[in-house]
Formats: sequence, structure tokens, C-alpha cells
Amino acid sequence: MKNEINGKKIPRHVGIIMDGNGRWARRRGLARTSGHTEGLKTARRIVEAASARGIAYLTLFVFSTENWKRATHEVDFIMSLVKQHLTRELDFYRKNHIRIRHTGDTDGLAPDILAEIDQAKSDTRDFDGMQVILALNYGGRNAVVRAVRRFLRQGGVAEMLDEDAITQSMDNPDVPDPDLIIRTAGEFRTSNFLLWEAAYAEYFITDKFWPDFSTEDFDAALAAYAARERRFGTVAQ
Repeated sequence: MKNEINGKKIPRHVGIIMDGNGRWARRRGLARTSGHTEGLKTARRIVEAASARGIAYLTLFVFSTENWKRATHEVDFIMSLVKQHLTRELDFYRKNHIRIRHTGDTDGLAPDILAEIDQAKSDTRDFDGMQVILALNYGGRNAVVRAVRRFLRQGGVAEMLDEDAITQSMDNPDVPDPDLIIRTAGEFRTSNFLLWEAAYAEYFITDKFWPDFSTEDFDAALAAYAARERRFGTVAQ
């Protein structure tokens, strides 16, 4: 599949809404936490595949600002998985020259989680391979609000506020907008993911739950993207 994709049309930035962990587990009579464990294994495989295929930026929707509404034990389990992953996978990142970054509201995240994120960012800061952006405690609306507040704190005034000013005030202003957003589990919602940045992103929806999402499925998404004509509001000539 990889060789069938025109290299010029490989997306520079891919975002993934990793949905369906709980439903995957429920269909197997397992606890929802088992789905999150399997989902983490899938994330590692897809990160490696994306790096091998020349993707420059990969944003993974790990935990939303709305996910705090879930049961406390599930939230705690997800956060423990994030912490374990950041601690254990440094050799993997080093081998593949992968840089770890974060987007999301740091308020509300536990100090130990913030420390692990900061450590991972610091340890991989100089890596020149693919950049993985972890969207943790992330919400698209929240991101825009925080960007405007950042703009104002830096001395901006209403007359200076435009689209570029907001873009430059986002968490990672140097990261290009996503070209392709993949959503698993068959849901047709943006779920508050990269609302500002995804204005012209292409979407690929699959019925597969995230733990079942394979590298072949990832290649299918890339092939679908390569076949599309992106016009950004213009008309075909």
C-alpha cells in the first residue's frame, strides 16, 4: 500500500481521534481499562508506522477536557497509562528520533503528569524526526480561549486581533495545520478536536475501534488522502 501513495501527497500533519477503546472492551466482556491498555499498544504501532512513512507531525487525541466527566477510576487509569508510556518509551523515541510535544490546558493536570510531560519534551527536544503532539486535557474551544488570553497577556489589543494573531498564540504555533484527521469507531463528529487548525483538513472515518486499527488501516487512510483533490475553497480549473 505504501508504494501506491504518491510521495508528494503524503500528509505533512496527521491528527487521530483514537475512539472506541471502551466499546472494544465491552464487546469482549472486559473492563473499559483493558480497552485503554490495548489502545496504547495501537498508538505505539501507529506512531512507528507514521514515522516510517514520512509523516512530519502526528497529533494524538489522548484525553479531552470533557473526559474528566468519566468515572474517577477510569480517568486515573488513563493518566497512569500516559505516565507509564512517557517513562518507558524514551528508547523508542530515541531510536526513531521522535520529538514529543504537548497541546492542551496544563491547569488541572496532576503535578506528576506535568513533570513526565516536561521531561519527555526536554529529553526529545533536539530530535529531528517526526514530532508527536499529545493532546492531553485538550479541547478545541479551550485552546482558542487560551490563545486569546495569551495574546492579551502579551500586550495585544482588539484592533490587532486577527486570524494570524490567534494562530501565533496557540500552544504550538510552529506546527502546521493538519492535512488529514483520522477518526476510528465510526463516529462522524469533530469532538472538539483541533477546531481552529482543522478548517480545511481532510477526514477519514473508519468503523474499526481504535485497538483494532492496524498499519494497513493507516495506509488505507493515507491512500484515501492521496486520491483527494484539496481546493481550500477554490474551484477546480
